[in-house]
Amino acid sequence: MYVRRSRAELPGVQLYRGIRDAILDGTLAPQSRLPSTRDLARSEGIARNTALRVYEQLFDDGFLVRHRGAGNFVAPQLPEHLAVERLPASGAAPPPVGPPRLSRRGTRLAPLALVSWAPALPKVAVDFRYGPTAFADESLQTWRQYLSRAVRETTPALLDYGAPAGLPELRAAVAEYLTRARAVECRPEQIIIVHGSQQALALAGEVLLDPGDRVLIEEPGYPGAALSFLAAGATLIPGCVGPAGLDVRTLGNSIRRVRLAYVTPSHQFPTGVIMPLAERQALLAWAERTGAWIFEDDYDSEFRFGVPPVESLQGLDPERVVYAGTFSKVLFPSLRLGYLAVPPALVAPFHAAKALADTGTGGLEQRTLTSFIRDGHFDRHVRRVRARNSERRDTLVEALHERVADRVEVLGANAGLHVMLRLRNVPLEREAELIASAERAGVRVYSPVLFYQAPRQRPEAELVLGYGSLDPDQIRSGIARLSRVLREFERPLRAPRRTRERG
Repeated sequence: MYVRRSRAELPGVQLYRGIRDAILDGTLAPQSRLPSTRDLARSEGIARNTALRVYEQLFDDGFLVRHRGAGNFVAPQLPEHLAVERLPASGAAPPPVGPPRLSRRGTRLAPLALVSWAPALPKVAVDFRYGPTAFADESLQTWRQYLSRAVRETTPALLDYGAPAGLPELRAAVAEYLTRARAVECRPEQIIIVHGSQQALALAGEVLLDPGDRVLIEEPGYPGAALSFLAAGATLIPGCVGPAGLDVRTLGNSIRRVRLAYVTPSHQFPTGVIMPLAERQALLAWAERTGAWIFEDDYDSEFRFGVPPVESLQGLDPERVVYAGTFSKVLFPSLRLGYLAVPPALVAPFHAAKALADTGTGGLEQRTLTSFIRDGHFDRHVRRVRARNSERRDTLVEALHERVADRVEVLGANAGLHVMLRLRNVPLEREAELIASAERAGVRVYSPVLFYQAPRQRPEAELVLGYGSLDPDQIRSGIARLSRVLREFERPLRAPRRTRERG
């Protein structure tokens, strides 16, 4: 609204000033389309003749241009005498602009911004980006059919608000799947459908943590979890991940008064370590003894190669573990659907937190996914992509063995969609230089630096390679390129040539 109904100025004057000021301060960008005079008059509650006169004045003053048959637009470039900084009408200098006044939570959030989880990067021949997977063509066609059916069957009642915790039929399907596939002990009312695992982390922080509470996290570990808990005001206690994962028995007094422990026991991110039963039982015993909660992130449990499935941590103690998973990894990333299985004592507060966060998740996608699961397509899809990813994994391991077997240590190849490499002959201080050199060679690899809270103590460089979205030929090509780069970095640096001093 440009007309403020001030008695001090006529509506036409107010309208002119409002549009002019919006153009000068950038609210109306160059070449923005303005409404017709009829629509403008209706929205501002003024006569159409007044709107016509204002537009004509703005045309004459160089603020607007008219494109025949298309409408009225902000001028692409203002005359020089108009493009200067405008002072307030009183002639006084504008007040100094300081930092915005934020809440304590807003102040915590500002430095934590990741900006984007998938930044736009220049295209390279082979990108070992970790996270995404290739969606099987057969499953994609089936998904389209189910999505189209969900649209056709939509009724006015289905367009209303749904249950904040998710459609009852989807929650029942997820509970049945988790019980069967992951040995999770839960009922449908304990399932909360969320916008991916990141919202699950945010809800856990809101329900379980107060500012200053201590959270035990894996080191290295998933940075999205660390940032989410920092946003909740928590103090992070990094626990070093060893060959058996996070072992609380080695942490001593550092984990006293910890409120929550975050773990990825089935496939530790990013090292790929699988936590053995003894360490799982020790973790649960510690949580029982101290009253701490455990957040189990089971982000890619569907992908296991050559090793038997591991029972979920939640199945060992359903009263103490908050269990989270996502469909984004196994289906496709833009499907922002995940799930929480919360202990019975936490059902009410988590339901309330979800309702206040967004009043629920998209019903169309939930109905599509429900049918996809119940008709058996999800299980078939998992078997299909598991076989394809197994082929990709075998190709990667074989290529690494052929090209760089004696020069790298491969971690986490038995599960998931990525591996971690430790480069035996490249020092840590040359890691960034190596990654830049690989990029110039047409292969993009990634540093795990974001996964560490403290400076790394290991002397060798490390890399993370995702393979879920690459075909076997791309994987072989990428490892061949990386091998050539590694050879250059493993050569001893030449001493600078000594020059003869002038006598």
